[in-house]
Amino acid sequence: MRGELIEEARRQATICNACRYCESYCSVFPALHEQRSLADMDIVQLANLCHNCRGCYYACQYTTPHEFNINLPNALAEVRRDSWEEFAWPTPLARAFHRKAWPSILVIMIGFTLIFGIAKLFGDLSGNDFYQVLSHSLMISIFLPAFVFPFIALSLSLRRYWKSVGGKPIKAKDIIATFRQVATMKDLAAGHGQGCNFEDEDKFSQARRYAHQAIMYGFLLCFASTTSGTILHYVFDIPAPYPLFSIPKLLGVPGGILMVLGCAYMIVLKKRSNPNIGDPGAWNGDLAFIALLGLVAFTGLALWVGANTALTAWLLIIHLATVFALFISAPYSKMAHGFYRLMALIRDAQRID
Repeated sequence: MRGELIEEARRQATICNACRYCESYCSVFPALHEQRSLADMDIVQLANLCHNCRGCYYACQYTTPHEFNINLPNALAEVRRDSWEEFAWPTPLARAFHRKAWPSILVIMIGFTLIFGIAKLFGDLSGNDFYQVLSHSLMISIFLPAFVFPFIALSLSLRRYWKSVGGKPIKAKDIIATFRQVATMKDLAAGHGQGCNFEDEDKFSQARRYAHQAIMYGFLLCFASTTSGTILHYVFDIPAPYPLFSIPKLLGVPGGILMVLGCAYMIVLKKRSNPNIGDPGAWNGDLAFIALLGLVAFTGLALWVGANTALTAWLLIIHLATVFALFISAPYSKMAHGFYRLMALIRDAQRID
């Protein structure tokens, strides 16, 4: 990791540790105030605990033009991205993605749309069955590696992170405490429960918290939908597409709507916010990932609406291309941040123990 980023974050965190005005704002400050000195691993852990709510920045009396020039959300955000890139496997892919996020996603999507488009020539384009468009064996041969690769890459990356921050063997109570905190997005309420100042310095808002919850719960519903569809296919020999009043659709349709709305709202909030209180270097990459995640949900809903029509083949191909791009970019995009933050919260639960 870049030493200058660690040193600047340490400088600012040391000043914050002396001030302690923001003591109850979020998980960062209780963890910070326990330390008399901050090792590199402590800075990395604090960076991944930070949710960039910005409440501390707007409450701080030492921001510019004060000579201390405190901007802790920015300092931690830059360390956070640098740590993700350093821990990522393979590391060069992470650095390349953050610098070229939009082109990377577009190349993956266009490339695999063309591949799927060529592959569909071997299918029956006049049918409504998904497997008449792309054979089941072809889908498995493409998506199984696309699923396994990010799983392996993320596992190796998180193992590096856990070792770096001095993680201990994980206990059930640590997981329970962490998931309770994640379920409510407690840190996005900025401690006092009024919300954060992410998009507007002059007022507290729960908007970012609600957007994150819509995305998270929408994603979980869609994942449950996919899982139930897999069980129906392999256990009960009932292939897709499924009717509206079926488990995959009853889970997937509300999940897709939540994801679309959450991603659209999150983009609006980010556009309203000041990128310099986060990490300007990750700004385009964050927006690209949010747009891709929303597009996956939107194309999935479009495929449901357009099923049994002449558009079925192309809607399926476009949806699969977006899903493939999401899988491949997951270890290096904003998707990874959710897993790092989860591990940071588990490590913080161990600190509290």
